[in-house]
Amino acid sequence: MARAARVLSESERLDWLCLSRSENVGPATFRDLLGIYGSAGAALAALPQLARRGGRRSRIKLFPRAAGEDELAALAQRGGRLIALSEPEYPLPLAATVDAPPLIAVLGHAHILDRQAVAIVGARNASALGGRFARELAVALGAEGFTIVSGLARGIDAQAHSGALETGTVAVVAGGVDVIYPRENTDLYHAIVDAGAVVSEQPLGTVPQGRHFPRRNRIISGLALAVVVVEASMRSGSLITARCGLEQGREVLAVPGSPLDPRHRGTNRLIRDGAAMCESAEDVIAAVVHMTPPALDERAGAAPADRPAADLDLDAGAREKVVELLGPSPVAVDEVIRQCQLTPAEVLTVILELELAGRLGRHPGGQVSLLMDSG
Repeated sequence: MARAARVLSESERLDWLCLSRSENVGPATFRDLLGIYGSAGAALAALPQLARRGGRRSRIKLFPRAAGEDELAALAQRGGRLIALSEPEYPLPLAATVDAPPLIAVLGHAHILDRQAVAIVGARNASALGGRFARELAVALGAEGFTIVSGLARGIDAQAHSGALETGTVAVVAGGVDVIYPRENTDLYHAIVDAGAVVSEQPLGTVPQGRHFPRRNRIISGLALAVVVVEASMRSGSLITARCGLEQGREVLAVPGSPLDPRHRGTNRLIRDGAAMCESAEDVIAAVVHMTPPALDERAGAAPADRPAADLDLDAGAREKVVELLGPSPVAVDEVIRQCQLTPAEVLTVILELELAGRLGRHPGGQVSLLMDSG
């Protein structure tokens, strides 16, 4: 993928959408395919052959072009748009993450994504004091020029959004940007569309399911310089957002609370494990004052030096070497490269083919595992 940001043509945008929605094409695979073939259209044409090389017996499912046209038209009718990773309006902090969505759907004011942001997240069953703190923190940070990012959930998220309506807030949702969840936040949702922005990587009309929320959380942290967790139990999804933030190099702060309240056990644990303590907006500002957004040439879309190749003439023996080193337990790709005595490009090509065949899963930290052969 080219390093310089550029606006896609409508035909290219449709190609990007169809490639990103095609079977077994996740963010990392999308990036590899663009690095190999130079365009989403060329990558789409190559998918069936790559999947066959990986051992797939049935034809890989490509996202229908007509469905893509319908989705773009429906989004435009609602006043929204799709912004691609290669485009200048795509938020740079998110673009620099390793699993940045190739496309994000935006309802509302896309320009708000250019501003420095802080994520505020926490418990759905928030205490009255926790909700008040989240709201007042959002007001104070907004007055200092920060956009507040959260997940539109009840509790802490809703209070953070409400506090930042006048200064700017972004709601990252787990379903489609047109699906309001939970329904009790309907008025808040419309207020955010009017004054801020609603963002999602999911197709229009998608009803959020459990598996969507962790993926939503890494976008929340990816858009921000820092993640502030106000209240969280030990099993809270907010801790997933905090972990995503740490993996992305974000500052993570937590609000301390009584050890007798289960809603503070997760935040107190974060502090014990090294997160900064947050008692005011000044604590957040002090944590991010020296942080700067990534440069344009640091977009995750820029092709890495070691990448799969379209023209590698791999024999069956090379593929078998890689498959033999893989199993159901995740292993680092670098470890596979060290042990199989093949070049990085050869190993990455096999991994790409296996993933497109539905035989390989990706995990955090550059790890992969072999899945049951889906044929």
